[in-house]
Amino acid sequence: MGSHRRLVPSGFDRGASAALCVISAAAAALGAVPASAAPHDDTRVEVDRLYEEAEKATEAFNKADERADALREEIGTAQDRIARQQEHINSMRETLGSLAGAQYRSGGLDPSLALLFSDDPDDYLDKAAVLDRISVHQADELKDLQAAMRELAQERTEAARKLGELEKSRKAVASHKKSVEKKLAKARQLLNSLPSDERAAYDRASRSGREEMPDLGNAAAPSGRAAAAVAAAGSAVGKPYVWGANGPNGFDCSGLMQWSYAQAGVSLPRTSQAQRYAGQQVPLSQAQPGDLVTYRSDASHVGMYVGNGQVIHAPYPGAPVRYDPVGMMPGATVTRV
Repeated sequence: MGSHRRLVPSGFDRGASAALCVISAAAAALGAVPASAAPHDDTRVEVDRLYEEAEKATEAFNKADERADALREEIGTAQDRIARQQEHINSMRETLGSLAGAQYRSGGLDPSLALLFSDDPDDYLDKAAVLDRISVHQADELKDLQAAMRELAQERTEAARKLGELEKSRKAVASHKKSVEKKLAKARQLLNSLPSDERAAYDRASRSGREEMPDLGNAAAPSGRAAAAVAAAGSAVGKPYVWGANGPNGFDCSGLMQWSYAQAGVSLPRTSQAQRYAGQQVPLSQAQPGDLVTYRSDASHVGMYVGNGQVIHAPYPGAPVRYDPVGMMPGATVTRV
């Protein structure tokens, strides 16, 4: 998603003409764009901008959704802990009740009077010693019960806080989802407003020839897991971009990276921003197959380097998973997992 553009044969222009390189690519593929298309240049640039903004909102959606999942797991664990603690407290109360009952039944008279009227003073003294020990034990049990109840109250307070945070995360997920859908709907509306020949040119520029494997050279992946991830990403080429999806039938940009490395037995974070820091950062000039390449200053897009200056990535809606030059957009940062 975002301003993903194919390099023209002469290389990638990072200057002011970058916003129009989609049309340049279409012109190279189809011949010169008619002069009448010029008034619609702003429309195409706006579509690219909306795709980029939608991708940023998608990554925000992924982050909020990931946080909501983590909170659900934490809440489930806390609820199990609370239930066990409550059972422990109930057991302690039963024990204390038994001790209190025994003490009540044996301590009805003042100790001095009980000793005076006792038929067997020695027996009474033995019982009194036992009762004294019971009282000490009861006091200890009571302290333990009070500590357990304080801990339970804290657990419940923390669980309530996490439930509130979960509700906020749910709202954030819904808000980001709405933002993505709104931007994508506007982009589709703008595309549909273009004359049919220009819309076809835009589609060709988005899809032209990039599902075919380019020359990837003979660079080897730095590890077996990186090689497995590259193979997985390659198997996804041609599958549709689906925002918020992480496979196996559709992907957004970070979802493709997460899924590809999962096939290699490696767990990656869900968002492109977190994936930027999922390993060791290396210079772009030292990129090797399997390295993650994040783009823009906010790391809102990510692809996988596969060799010879090429990446595999999920670009944006309407453009399937494909190969593109590593310099397709600015701000590339390379991370070796």
